[in-house]
Amino acid sequence: MGFALWIEDGIARAEGTHEYRPMGVALVSASDIFRARDFDRRGRIRPRNGASFAGLFASLNHVNRHLVQRRSQPNQKKWKPGSKRTLAII
Repeated sequence: MGFALWIEDGIARAEGTHEYRPMGVALVSASDIFRARDFDRRGRIRPRNGASFAGLFASLNHVNRHLVQRRSQPNQKKWKPGSKRTLAII
């Protein structure tokens, strides 16, 4: 199993595969969680780059855990893949 996740403008979009077969695409609010029945095989695949790409996950539980953790830290700046992190040396 594998899932790619994008989060943009309060909408979470996931694309999944199960046993090497595409599960399709699902859209939910970023404050919700994904369920297997949310996926539709007719959805369009997006490229895995860009600021809204949140990462690759091994299972739907991992995707949902990421969404819950993201909600529990609303005041922290969200790191986006592709952006540079800086390290302050004191």
